Amino acid sequence: MSFDDLIDRRGSHCVKWDMMESIYGVPAENGLAMWVADMDFRPPQVILDSVQAQVDHGVIGYFGDDSKYRAAIQWWMSERHGWQVEADHIFTTHGLVNGTAMCVDTFTQPGDGVVLFTPVYHAFAKVIKANGRRVVECEMVQTNGRYEMDFDAYDAQMDGSERMVILCSPHNPGGCVWSKAELQAVAAFAKRHDLILVSDEIHHDLVMPGNTHIPMAHIDGIEDRLIMMTATTKTFNIAGSHSGNVIIADPDLRAKFAARMMALGLSPNSFGLFMATAAYSPDGAEWVDGLIEYLDGNRRLFDEGVNAIPGLSSMKLDATYLSWVDFAGTGMSREEFTSRVEQDACIAVNHGPTFGKGGDSWLRFNIATPRSRVQEAVDRLTKAFGDLQ
Repeated sequence: MSFDDLIDRRGSHCVKWDMMESIYGVPAENGLAMWVADMDFRPPQVILDSVQAQVDHGVIGYFGDDSKYRAAIQWWMSERHGWQVEADHIFTTHGLVNGTAMCVDTFTQPGDGVVLFTPVYHAFAKVIKANGRRVVECEMVQTNGRYEMDFDAYDAQMDGSERMVILCSPHNPGGCVWSKAELQAVAAFAKRHDLILVSDEIHHDLVMPGNTHIPMAHIDGIEDRLIMMTATTKTFNIAGSHSGNVIIADPDLRAKFAARMMALGLSPNSFGLFMATAAYSPDGAEWVDGLIEYLDGNRRLFDEGVNAIPGLSSMKLDATYLSWVDFAGTGMSREEFTSRVEQDACIAVNHGPTFGKGGDSWLRFNIATPRSRVQEAVDRLTKAFGDLQ
């Protein structure tokens, strides 16, 4: 399979392509779907073979003996991230939005504050609010085109009602890979304010050449408050399997989470476990290496094209396949530049304000699509903002 293959996803119950007209008004027949964070690539053959094997067997029953599944996770985290995970520290949730919601539900109470470093992945705020908790937005600052965290300002914001902080690492939508010093500062902040620290590391495999992701679990002194979240779904484009892992080293936190999982009757679906076991393998690793090389090419093409348009600026992408583009330099209102992207260029994108404070002048573009579509997007944006040339 080539990443250049154009796969028509329309009519396949694909939210990214089949919902863009009803949500954004971008016509299905000629629109480009660059919003939802899944890829327009088939997953590696080893994953497809694992699903086919279940179909060929013909009996889809309850899953038992997950030792190979847990071993695959342990192998991957050790081989790819230098992180040693104990098998009994792993919980499987229905994706990491569910994992986030489970953490909020288990470790906080209604009315508690949950800290987010914004702008950040919009689903965090949604599940915090839906659980009756309070979103505490700590807005990041831009320094030399990169997000940084201002902990002096954040310390002053805290009023003592906060119980949790959620970190997105690598960062979505800014694409930042946090340094060890930055992770240590987050950990110190969590300790100062006695916060449970949830580190969502779903993009940890999608790191551009020249950058290295550091698992928060490698930061000393926070095991008693740390919840790690990882998944195969983003890495291998199998989001429909709705599986993710919440990994908890501390025995007290682990017991609380296990009790809540039991109380809600949650257990994973068998297809997600078979797919994850197949994904975390040498074949899966080889596919990811090829994917990173391809995404890096898309990143360079998209950045060069976007940054050549006066008034537009994309944030340097260290990781993820989500380009964060600032339109402030156009001098246009949010409504105008968004209309040009969606109505003139016919590209469906995520709106910056949904990511919280600091997102008003931004749009998020998904570049995990065949390169010809990335080029088409650049050409359309260049034309849509042609009067600025």
